[in-house]
Amino acid sequence: MVDQNVDRPIAGAGGDRANGRRSDTYGRSRREFLTSLAAFGLTSVAPVGELIAQTVASSTEPSLIDVHHHFVPPFYLADNRDRITVAGGGRINPAYLSWSPEQAIAAMDKQGVATAVLSLSAPGVWFGDPQTAAQTARRVNEYAADLARNHPGRFGRFAAIPLPDTEGSLREIEYALSVLKADGIGLLTSYSDKWLGDAAYHPVFEELNRRKAVVFVHPTTPLCCRTLLPDVSPIMVEIPQDTTRAVANLLFTGTFARFKDIHFIFTHAGGNVPMVLGRMHQYGPKDIAEKAPNGIEYELKRLYYDIAGTAYRPAIAALTNLVPITQILFGSDNPFVPLAETAEGIMQLGFSADDLQRIGRDNALTLLPRLKAS
Repeated sequence: MVDQNVDRPIAGAGGDRANGRRSDTYGRSRREFLTSLAAFGLTSVAPVGELIAQTVASSTEPSLIDVHHHFVPPFYLADNRDRITVAGGGRINPAYLSWSPEQAIAAMDKQGVATAVLSLSAPGVWFGDPQTAAQTARRVNEYAADLARNHPGRFGRFAAIPLPDTEGSLREIEYALSVLKADGIGLLTSYSDKWLGDAAYHPVFEELNRRKAVVFVHPTTPLCCRTLLPDVSPIMVEIPQDTTRAVANLLFTGTFARFKDIHFIFTHAGGNVPMVLGRMHQYGPKDIAEKAPNGIEYELKRLYYDIAGTAYRPAIAALTNLVPITQILFGSDNPFVPLAETAEGIMQLGFSADDLQRIGRDNALTLLPRLKAS
């Protein structure tokens, strides 16, 4: 286990906005951050992304690694626009309609991102038909591989698989990892209201465990909960909650302990996981000692968490009091959340220069060593 005695960001207020701008807290934090840059000899005025890149690598060259970066293959949007709209609570995010590789690279260059690891966002490829799901996953993965070949060093890839179709998923894992050389596998937190700890998924996890694969778990809005609050977007409340459901399900079914060689990444600072840790102890199953022989905290601390959409002090204070800095990754959710949101937000969190380097690059390279050759 990695050393947990690392610097923590300072807990406090943060992230409030007024009239489309960050609060005064942001201004003070930014000034404090720039002061720390000066201490490292980085005194020139530069865009936010370049400042972060300089802090991470002491260079103006892009150096950040964004592990939570989505892409929208044109055929995927054309074939699934109505489904995407339903999954989004009745509206389609405009980013679906305007995404292009060129726009992605322009955003990366502006914010100092050297490499973005591509993944398909919810609702993924599964819409009830195994053959269609398998075909879509294959097309998506080959499209991503082409992007990586056409833009050397700029894109890593988390491959899509047609879960809950077990046989189709096993075939696509073999092709994506062995032939296309993807960096890992992307999963959703749930499929048709069945979460990842379900025994039906064990054959897939057995293969991923055998390969010691990296598994990027992205939340979705489950069928059960898309209209619970008609006046509140499910993206706001159900996305973080489904990550929490998935983690609790994987923990309490013993899936984490059973498949201990899988390297899981959970998005958005783990959803609500840091906030329900006490309840996990209080209301966990009676056989928790069998499901998690090393303890609840042990299983949660060895997971990885990106900070997409959560580069705010309250969220990061909770996360860094649960896991060591080595388990935290830079992720943006671009294009659905502009990359600048995280690149600017990370500046106000009180991280040291060493921690910025770990979060911004080093932790990702430890987890995804193939990116070193990019």
